[in-house]
Amino acid sequence: MIHLTRTGPAFRVLTAITAAAGLLAGAANAQELKIGYVNSERVLREATPAKAAQTKLEGEFGKREKDLSEQAGRLKAAADKLEKDAPTLSEAERNRRQRELVEQDRDLQRKRREFQEDLNQRKNEELAAVVERANRVIKQIFDQEKYDLIVQEVVFAGPRVDITDKVIKALNAAPPSR
Repeated sequence: MIHLTRTGPAFRVLTAITAAAGLLAGAANAQELKIGYVNSERVLREATPAKAAQTKLEGEFGKREKDLSEQAGRLKAAADKLEKDAPTLSEAERNRRQRELVEQDRDLQRKRREFQEDLNQRKNEELAAVVERANRVIKQIFDQEKYDLIVQEVVFAGPRVDITDKVIKALNAAPPSR
């Protein structure tokens, strides 16, 4: 349930939408507005530069991810072996091997955290570059085709105003920056 208070975010959004609708209605009477909508999620999923960034990240981080998986497999095998051997081991030997496993697990968890942090940082960098290129393409379409408004986040948009395919096509045709 949405609570509308004069200072709440829902009230501000509703006020902004009402004001925009009023402006658009007034402007529509004066002349026809040219409005476009871009589905950013589709652009980031389907455009060639976005796919190239994903491939680049997989190349950068694939070996490291494989190494972590192998280390996890060795740790599991060692834990299984300890469990199997436990009844025949002395208490001191069992405790020593358990400590080693705990230490190896701690090391693996640390490496996984570092891996995830590095991967997220690189994803954000690559995503920012793709978004920047997409925004340049959208601006170019805006200028060339004389749009009055292009929006990216909407609740509903009809196919008549959806220019996502046009943006993806232009982005795919644009030479890579860098």
